[in-house]
Amino acid sequence: MNNNENLFSEFPPIETKQWEEKIITDLKGADYEKKLVWKTIESINIKPYYRAEDLKNIDYLDTFPGDFPYLRGNKTSSNNWHIRQDIIVDNIEEANKKALDILMKGVTSLAFVFIKEINKSEIKNLFKNISLVDIEINLVCGKLSPKILSLFINEVNEQKIDKNKIEGSIDYDPLGNITITGTCYNLDICEGMNKAQSIFDFAKNNIPKFKLINISGNNFNNAGASITQEIAFSLSMANEYLAQANENGFDVEEIITRIKFSLGIGSNYFMEIAKLRAIRLLWSTIVEQYKPNDKSISKLDIHAITSQWNKTAYAPYVNMLRTTSEAMSAIIGGISSLTILPFDYVYAKPNEFSERIARNQQLILKEEAYLNKIVDPSAGSYYIDNLTNSLAEKAWELFKTIENKGGYMQAFELGFIQKQIKETATKRNLNIAKRKEILLGTNQYPNSDETINENVELDVNNKINTKLDKSNLIAEPIKLYRASEEFEKLRLSTEKLSKTPKVFMFTYGNLAMRKARATFASNFFACAGYKIINNQGFETIEKGIECFKNNKSDIVVICSSDSEYENIAEKIFTQLSSEAIIVVAGYPKKIIESLKQTGIKHFIHIKSNVLETLKELQGLRPVLA
Repeated sequence: MNNNENLFSEFPPIETKQWEEKIITDLKGADYEKKLVWKTIESINIKPYYRAEDLKNIDYLDTFPGDFPYLRGNKTSSNNWHIRQDIIVDNIEEANKKALDILMKGVTSLAFVFIKEINKSEIKNLFKNISLVDIEINLVCGKLSPKILSLFINEVNEQKIDKNKIEGSIDYDPLGNITITGTCYNLDICEGMNKAQSIFDFAKNNIPKFKLINISGNNFNNAGASITQEIAFSLSMANEYLAQANENGFDVEEIITRIKFSLGIGSNYFMEIAKLRAIRLLWSTIVEQYKPNDKSISKLDIHAITSQWNKTAYAPYVNMLRTTSEAMSAIIGGISSLTILPFDYVYAKPNEFSERIARNQQLILKEEAYLNKIVDPSAGSYYIDNLTNSLAEKAWELFKTIENKGGYMQAFELGFIQKQIKETATKRNLNIAKRKEILLGTNQYPNSDETINENVELDVNNKINTKLDKSNLIAEPIKLYRASEEFEKLRLSTEKLSKTPKVFMFTYGNLAMRKARATFASNFFACAGYKIINNQGFETIEKGIECFKNNKSDIVVICSSDSEYENIAEKIFTQLSSEAIIVVAGYPKKIIESLKQTGIKHFIHIKSNVLETLKELQGLRPVLA
């Protein structure tokens, strides 16, 4: 075979116009925009396909991994990442024991979460038998950062370790604390970074590779923000630190190298990959404005954390599927380290099993799926490149808006950040309620027989949001919550009823329509944990009524075709309305008013607000009592 032969020469080139004509023909008159163009919560219109010509106006794609502006990541020889697990430091001996145990099970990055002050002997015992040069060490200690860091550095010096081999981070993030609590570590930090001077001076000569400022972008993710908002607000927060450092006489280039971003990763697979590429691109643009001597300092260190916002207490094992997808997005996007939260994290204290699963998910992706082998595996995808560009453009516009308001701190004090997130969260809440955004096992395809313990803590995600100290409140904080909370509260209220409400499917008439609507209705009411009584179909209305009498139920859902409702709905309502709530599956426009005049009030259909409808029905007493 001639090596120069074009293997695809027998396939003539097809122009975009020809593709579009074929698509329009296949749509048979259906609206192209409505059917095939996806409009995201970020206000980005995503086409059904992309071609090379869609990249013509994007001028930053002709780079290699490890090259400025680092769109394609910092890595050049592999796509390896740190497998991170958090350990709460309550009992020092137990924390040390757990650390040593999980280091033997694949973890390469430890994060110690300090909930109280410790002393010199305790920090020594905490790191007993742990080789600080072989793993990444992360100290999660908030306002305790100066003291904990000092103790850690003293321990490093006493062990006489090569300081250049110590890698890790401390989560010093006063702006992040303000964002979720509305208050400061102390007022001086709100007004400037002069209080942080001692931290940087001490660390500079002792642990030169340690990241000292953590940008908690994952908080925006867990408040229901859009991807563009998470990017823009995270960048704005980081730029605020740089601006304050510059004003206070810091070495800005040194500060840049000490910043680490912690980002939440949701289940929007390709968008999350694009997010990581976009934020690296924009960060390099920001750093460039400070005119560094070496552009390589704009390499962005990103720690990814699987989102809490989309995790559920019902059907909890689905959380494993969500975190696997999210982990893949993060890894393909080129993160430095990754925390997969255990599947039960959002409603209980994780146990040995759930923590093991979380670790093994990363190990499988690394050792069996080989995601650590290929640098920038998403390269060359027209789709991802266009998503990246769209996200970068949207996020950059929002970033500039914040800067025009005086930067992150002023925008937050004005309530701009909170307002933006609240508007997006409200839209997403409505999408969840209407099942436009799916939480499998919660608002779609739930197991109606599933129950959860009354002691399950549904507000674990809100444990940071303790009672606000109004006296020191700078501004209202953003609200951390989970998308499934309201559905879960509804399910729990059902569990607490003296009897579980039963829903009777009154299936009659057209076979296809009655089956489709009964399936829809069963799924609809299962979201509230009601017991579903399905039926194959009744030959007569009388047989259906007789069956109902034998299966006394709280709700009757009439399932048939629109044309048949005109003849059967009123008859069923008249005979059963005194014994049950009557619901019509569907929304027959032509006869809707006449049905309402008969007394039928409840209709369920694909445009229904599932959550509000179920709450309304749940509130009808004494039928459901």
